[in-house]
Amino acid sequence: MVKLSLALSVVMAGSASAFSMNMKAQTGSNSRREILEKGAAIAAVVAAPAAANAYAVPDLLYDFEALEPYIDAPTMKIHHDKHHATYVANINKATEGKDEVDILDLQLNALEAGPGVRNSGGGHYNHAFFWDEMAPPDEAKKTKPSAELEAAIDKAFGSFDEMKAAFEAQAAPGAVFGSGWVWICVSSDGLKLLGTPNQDNPLMKGVADEVMFPILGLDVWEHAYYLKYQNRRPEYVSNWWNVVNWKKVSENFDYCTEKKAGVPVRG
Repeated sequence: MVKLSLALSVVMAGSASAFSMNMKAQTGSNSRREILEKGAAIAAVVAAPAAANAYAVPDLLYDFEALEPYIDAPTMKIHHDKHHATYVANINKATEGKDEVDILDLQLNALEAGPGVRNSGGGHYNHAFFWDEMAPPDEAKKTKPSAELEAAIDKAFGSFDEMKAAFEAQAAPGAVFGSGWVWICVSSDGLKLLGTPNQDNPLMKGVADEVMFPILGLDVWEHAYYLKYQNRRPEYVSNWWNVVNWKKVSENFDYCTEKKAGVPVRG
């Protein structure tokens, strides 16, 4: 974006200089109206916002039907093309005319920035993160946590199965009331389980006792499962494990542990 701004400045400066020289060299063949039209065109470029449509919905890394039978194609299409697209449209509106900021960096102060950034910016980051941690069942079942991630899970939860049980309990309707997300995060003292309401996430300062870095997250908004599972959220959560790409989750763990930062996302 900085390069684009510099390039635009050069073009504008060159255009303005050319425009000035052109005015001095005008003959009877060029009317005053033509000169004014050129000036208006340059002014329109100057008035262009700094960050229009800065964010975009990333394409899925698999087909809509690829997560069948655990997540159905109609849900994936509506979830991706409608719900995620709405968050992107709204975060673009909320940041229009402002300097472009990576969606990851926008998370830290999202609560202070207000509902537009908190809800729509969080919604964009969360969904972009969510799509990439999943894979078709045949591929997902070939993956498993890395030795380092498995050791961290055992230390924090006792075992892989105990982690899954705690995660499913946190994802139950009584634990995350209404809409929200469930996360496994890298914290200052190991892995932590966290449930967040709406489109909040652990990267946002003020959501938890400390800023944490998610390596695994599950969308438990009704739009994520209701076409197939209706009110049977526990069944959706249980089946979701069949499409978790543990290779990607392990990469997330390595990144967050090494960088002490959140995972960048596409879009």
